[in-house]
Amino acid sequence: MSYPVVLDLETQHSFQEVGFDHRKLKVSVVGIYDYGKDEYKIYRENELGRLFTVLEHTPLIIGFNIKKFDLPVLSPYYVGNILQFQTLDLLEEVEKSLGFRVALDDLARATLGVKKSGHGFLAIDYFLNGDWEKLEKYCLSDVKVTKELYEFGKKEGKLYFQTHTGKREITVALSKNSASKSAVSLSLPF
Repeated sequence: MSYPVVLDLETQHSFQEVGFDHRKLKVSVVGIYDYGKDEYKIYRENELGRLFTVLEHTPLIIGFNIKKFDLPVLSPYYVGNILQFQTLDLLEEVEKSLGFRVALDDLARATLGVKKSGHGFLAIDYFLNGDWEKLEKYCLSDVKVTKELYEFGKKEGKLYFQTHTGKREITVALSKNSASKSAVSLSLPF
């Protein structure tokens, strides 16, 4: 039996630096939480082959804005069709319910009572300065927040975000089958 993975990544460049082209952002690190092993793990750019082995064998990749950001950024590194992976995008589910997008930090604050440890530009600075420890810690903190939001939303059927008039409930359906066989065509030679 295989289990889902929660994923978040950080990039080496900002959108402004690469002409708003996802494929040129380049990965600095990818953080995952593997439900099968009950562990958090980091993959650096030169370790992405090992990450893809994990992703090819998981039935579900859970993330926040994963379809419009994380997977397009990973795409140049993957020899197969990265869009074949089964995903659950928390941002997409929130947008379906609300009709607009909400920041991960806003959901985390209102739903979990926690805030993100920083913003993406901070992660780029960590990469540029070679501060791998801070970069990896930052990435894994976003993975943890995403995991906790997913678990809350799956259990309660809702998330929250703060508005100027108070906390607002967002109905979400996060009950995709998370422990089934993957239907990914294996692209890697093992």
